[in-house]
Amino acid sequence: MTSIAIIGAGPQLGLAIARTFGSQRIDVALISRNRDKLDRLVAKLIAEGITAAAFPADVLDRESLTRALEDAGARFGGIDILEYSPVGSFSSTALTTPVETEPAHVQHEIEFQLYGAIAATKAVLPAMREAGAGTLLYTTGAGSIDPVPQVGNVNAAAAALRNWVINLHKELDGTGVQAAHIGIDVSIGTPAVPGFPTARPEEISPVYWDLHTTHRDQAEHVFRA
Repeated sequence: MTSIAIIGAGPQLGLAIARTFGSQRIDVALISRNRDKLDRLVAKLIAEGITAAAFPADVLDRESLTRALEDAGARFGGIDILEYSPVGSFSSTALTTPVETEPAHVQHEIEFQLYGAIAATKAVLPAMREAGAGTLLYTTGAGSIDPVPQVGNVNAAAAALRNWVINLHKELDGTGVQAAHIGIDVSIGTPAVPGFPTARPEEISPVYWDLHTTHRDQAEHVFRA
């Protein structure tokens, strides 16, 4: 069987990605901090006939994250697909413009976005390279590509993750392992600000399937409404 680990799994995009892959008979491992929320998502997926399990972990706790991925791999016979999109940055970080930004304002976001992604990748990539197959997908907002001053510190960390992923894609070329960045240039579900374009998570999740199956040569896809 094939399995996907979704890090930062939540009730919107994470759940939609789980349904997109799970509907193709891919086992789903959901990873985020809150066990109760994960259990509710798993219950929904199981009710829809999708094989799923919860593995609570905090991306800021590298040992916890690695252990969750190891447990998921043991449960499902390995991790074939990794999707990394931890949520909560805007609610847990003081947002600063570039002029206002101090190193400490970026440090949490670097830990959260870039370092967490690196730790997760280190946990699954060796087995993928040995098998000569696998998919690594990483999500940011479009501020990683076209930043806006109001969230300068968050955008800086997201841009660092994007840069690392595209470089990883280049390094893995020809190995059978695909790495790609997804930049989401919409609000998911409800607008972040009036007039900003929105999309339902079910409209976005097929992009991940497409990168996994059809466009494995692409290093990046930017979703726009």
